[in-house]
This record gives sequence, structure tokens and C-alpha cells, in this order.
Amino acid sequence: MATTGGLRERKKETTRRALHDAAMRLTAEHGLDEVTVEAIADAAGVSRRTFSNYFGGKEEALLYGAERRMRALLEAFESRPPGEPSWTALRAALDEQADADETQCPMLCAGQARLAREHPSVLARLLAHYAEFERDFADLIAAREGLPPGGVRPRVLAGAFMTALRIATLADIDERPVRPLAEAADETLTEMARPFH
Repeated sequence: MATTGGLRERKKETTRRALHDAAMRLTAEHGLDEVTVEAIADAAGVSRRTFSNYFGGKEEALLYGAERRMRALLEAFESRPPGEPSWTALRAALDEQADADETQCPMLCAGQARLAREHPSVLARLLAHYAEFERDFADLIAAREGLPPGGVRPRVLAGAFMTALRIATLADIDERPVRPLAEAADETLTEMARPFH
């Protein structure tokens, strides 16, 4: 039975990725305003109803790659050694994810960031994702440090980390060649850790 569940989940993930890839490709070719959910579904070889089972709209499909990377980053942070300071663990988790994703992330991340900069609906969705992941990081930091959920320290660390990622993602999107996110994030995180005086 576990095999069936595993196979079903893999098929769902394959469909999500196909829809995301189709959304990214069509948006790059035609522009966001010209792309419809129907066109994305057709390009991915699924029905409009299937699209709706996976995503609430084209913006959500476009940002699925960013969401997937953030979930992997949360998992990498959660698996860091328990005695490691939270800030160190956050940076190490980011480095791990960058190594795992280094081949496609620079152009893909830049493409998604460019869409967010140019389209308020995509930016709103991206910022909502960031807020959700910031809460998730704060909860994990609180658990890691034995602090009550919702405390100031976990929220500050999570907020600083997510702000650094947001700045790194949106800051250098027009550079050629596209700078790796880990490199831009490392610079931003280093600056974030410096005193403000």
C-alpha cells in the first residue's frame, strides 16, 4: 500500500512540475497577460479541471518552483544538528540547497523574480509565500532553541533571514550572467548580521 501512495505522490509531483514548467515557458514566450490557465493545461497535456486541482491560478503555477525550493530549505534547516546555532543552521541549510539546485536555479529564480517585479499579482503571491515560510521558520527556530512559539527572537531571526532572501532574489535579477542566489544571499546575510550603527 505504501508503494501506491508513493507512486500517486510522484505522479502528482510530475503533474505539478509539468504545469509549472508550461506556465514558465508560455509566460516567457508570450508574456503573463497573454497566458491563460487553459493554455497552460493544454501545454502540460492535462485538463483545465486537473489544473484547478493543483493550482488556484496561473500565478500560483508560476511560483511553484519557488515554493518547492522554500519547502526544501525548511526541511534542510530542520535536519541541521540540534546544537548548531539557528543563524548558522539557516545559512548552512541555504548552502546545502544551493548546492543541490545550482544548475537551474539562477535563471529560474531570476525569471520568477522578474515576473514578480513586473506583475503585482505575482508579487502579491510571492510575498504571501514568503510570509508563510517566515512563520514556518520562526516555529522551527523556536522549537530548536526551546522557546515558546511566537516569541520575539525566533520571529526576528526568521524575519531577518527571509528579508535577506527576498533582497537577494529581487536585487540582482538583471545581472548577466545571472548571479547564483546563494552568492547574493550570502552577501545579504553577511550584511544582515552586521551591527546597525
